[in-house]
Amino acid sequence: MLSDIEISQQSDLLPINEIAAQVGLSENEIEAYGRYKAKISYGKVMEIQNSQRPSGKLILVTAVTPTPAGEGKSTVSIGLGDALRRLGKKTVIALREPSLGPCFGAKGGATGGGFSQIAPMEEINLHFTGDIHAITTAANLLASIIDNHIYQGNELQIDPETISWKRCVDLNDRVLRDITVAQGAKINGVERKDKFCISVASEIMAVLCLAKDIPDLKKRLGRIIIGQTYGGRDVAAKELKVTGALAAVLKDAIKPNLVQTLEQTPVLVHGGPFANIAHGCNSILATKTALKMADYVVTEAGFGADLGAEKFLDIKCRQAEIQPNAVVIVATIRALKMHGGIAKQNLGTEDLQALKNGFENLRVHIENMQKFGLPAIVAINRFVSDTKAETELLQKIVKETGVKAVLSDGWAKGGEGVCDLAQELVGLCRSEAHFNHLYKDDLSLTDKIRIIAKEIYRAKDVEFSPEAEEKLKEYTQNGYGKLQVCIAKTQNSISHDKTLLNAPQNYVLPIRDVSLSAGAGFVVVFAGSILDMPGLPKHPAAENIDVDDNGRISGLF
Repeated sequence: MLSDIEISQQSDLLPINEIAAQVGLSENEIEAYGRYKAKISYGKVMEIQNSQRPSGKLILVTAVTPTPAGEGKSTVSIGLGDALRRLGKKTVIALREPSLGPCFGAKGGATGGGFSQIAPMEEINLHFTGDIHAITTAANLLASIIDNHIYQGNELQIDPETISWKRCVDLNDRVLRDITVAQGAKINGVERKDKFCISVASEIMAVLCLAKDIPDLKKRLGRIIIGQTYGGRDVAAKELKVTGALAAVLKDAIKPNLVQTLEQTPVLVHGGPFANIAHGCNSILATKTALKMADYVVTEAGFGADLGAEKFLDIKCRQAEIQPNAVVIVATIRALKMHGGIAKQNLGTEDLQALKNGFENLRVHIENMQKFGLPAIVAINRFVSDTKAETELLQKIVKETGVKAVLSDGWAKGGEGVCDLAQELVGLCRSEAHFNHLYKDDLSLTDKIRIIAKEIYRAKDVEFSPEAEEKLKEYTQNGYGKLQVCIAKTQNSISHDKTLLNAPQNYVLPIRDVSLSAGAGFVVVFAGSILDMPGLPKHPAAENIDVDDNGRISGLF
């Protein structure tokens, strides 16, 4: 059996100018990065977004709570886009960019799998067009400006102990979570404790993904709070006179990237904030551009529906003023059996009771999407070990919730294996949605957190640490009370505790800390022991990656 990267490398791709022509772009309106990838020029992006063409239908793909058994959300998203195009629908897929951290760690890349992939797979998973490198540089430029300002006399009277801005690197590197900078001679600067985060958890990634244009990008960069003065006043990045330089570093990164699937469907891949830390969605610019280019746009939100989908709907949709026409919830029989208590090594054995028990996880996600007033469908991502009895049982119990479950076989068959799901979605997109956000902006920050905790995570209550409570009070007093909330928690459970599989309830959600992302427009809320700098596993994926004498890469997945 061929690996994902071997399938990708053996596929016939079209030159990127031919993919661009499918969505009405001329060679002068794209900026090629090699033969198979390009950026859309900024001027063209603005022209497309300001055009009078009606926006297409938006399909959001989300999933059950992730398990090591896998769910295949990207594979379903890509296969669905190919399937819609097979049905004669003008379709564009809009996805996030992969981070090098997970790529070299445990999770792997984010370009789909089997015959439902975007390509060139290895280039997208590695350096791509340099967007994440630009975000890393911008974040570290701001950090260096802060420390230099303090060293050069500290005109703003910044208290070094309050600096909240972190340096970053796009790798999983646990030793950078807590460090000391400027050790040694006085000429090195003011010694202080510091931290790194992974680049995709930096606020600059969130800012780039939520910015509507360059002027909005500059405003958001300027609003970033980096720390406080000795007197307790918030200090914004614009006070350091660095906004223009940050925007200059990001001037190309703001342009959406154009690639293709193995079936030559156009794909915009742009931005990639972590879903368990930030809001987990591709950029507003890419999504809104795709909506003006196509009749159907397939996009996805990170991890399970409790994380990515909630943030997509409550943060991205609110700020972008868009809404999905339908939601796809991806599930696998293997993952549901794990939620039902079966060990990974036994998942190939039929177990109807475990499947029925684990269905409770899927039920929560279905109910949660219904709370947003959106039509939903379940995609059963097929594995070869799935039995007929298991498939029929899952379809039956899903139907009892008022939602349909359709088999998806994109990994093995590409778009052909997802046509049934695509056909159902065409009909579902015609139904009337009654979209609503989970909470209103004018509620207090604590009330917003409680609503998400109780309605989405099924907690019975929320417990705030004294530090978190004090900060939330301070944010409200400083005029940030109407911001959205972005809860940072484990992706491996609906709760804050990764050991609680399936559908935990009646627990207390602990909020240990909060931080302000004024540029992004939300408050990050840390539930449990979540980290914004991941570590590597005992055997990282990097051990299996290689390049041969001819420059051909192997081992990526």
